[in-house]
Amino acid sequence: PAGLYGTTDTTYDGVWRQSLAFLAQKIEYVTPSTQAVDWLVGQQCDSGAFTSYRADTSKPCDASTVMDTNATAIAVQALVEINQRREDANNGADWLKSVQNEDGGWGYNPGSPSDANSTSIVIGALARTGVPGGELTTADGSTPYTALQSLAIACEDEDGGAFAYQPGKKGELTANPDATAASVLGLMGKGIASGTSNAVKDPSCTKGDGLSPEQTAQNGAFFLADTLKKQPYLEQAPMPGAEDSTPQPDYGNTADAVVALAASGHKNKAQAS
Repeated sequence: PAGLYGTTDTTYDGVWRQSLAFLAQKIEYVTPSTQAVDWLVGQQCDSGAFTSYRADTSKPCDASTVMDTNATAIAVQALVEINQRREDANNGADWLKSVQNEDGGWGYNPGSPSDANSTSIVIGALARTGVPGGELTTADGSTPYTALQSLAIACEDEDGGAFAYQPGKKGELTANPDATAASVLGLMGKGIASGTSNAVKDPSCTKGDGLSPEQTAQNGAFFLADTLKKQPYLEQAPMPGAEDSTPQPDYGNTADAVVALAASGHKNKAQAS
């Protein structure tokens, strides 16, 4: 479609890749074309939500439309960062606030169980519209930070400092590097285009209960730095049935880890990556 970046199938990532392109342009002081911005805003539903991609935007969204918290959150961040269509960004933020789960977090779609990546990107979107994550309290007192910290693996355990994407069926937490990168940004209340923070001391893993969101974020940075010290990229498991069973570099998740380390004050730990 005219105005959309990229030529591959848009079904699952149209809004996402358009918004990410805007964030990249923002960092390089480039203003997106009006046509590109109009394409993105044209994807928004009247409720303020976005789907992954709507092929026919002349048809209003209805109960059958699958809303996407991640697409909405990244679109909100993009519109705020390029300083255009702020009212549309605020409408998206209002919709995100309306679908917060009782545990304080968000799932990929409204009502689905909270996960680290969705919760983190929504925190970033709301923060960019002037809503700190700590102020979004549910009926039982949970906040988005509560949801993320519940997914953190204690420093004294294996893979200490890492975050799980979601708890397992028995409540177990399995380290997920990309969920960790997302959670570092989320617990610092930052969006994807937050850039590089001032250097702080080398990351370390703080043990104990009652940690602050910032401390838990730094624990995640410690895990990422330690993981990338062993080799400068994260790995992607081979596709099921692939002839070559050798793990390949995961460029997307490695990039997420670099962003998280830079934003948490550890750019030097991401240099090789």
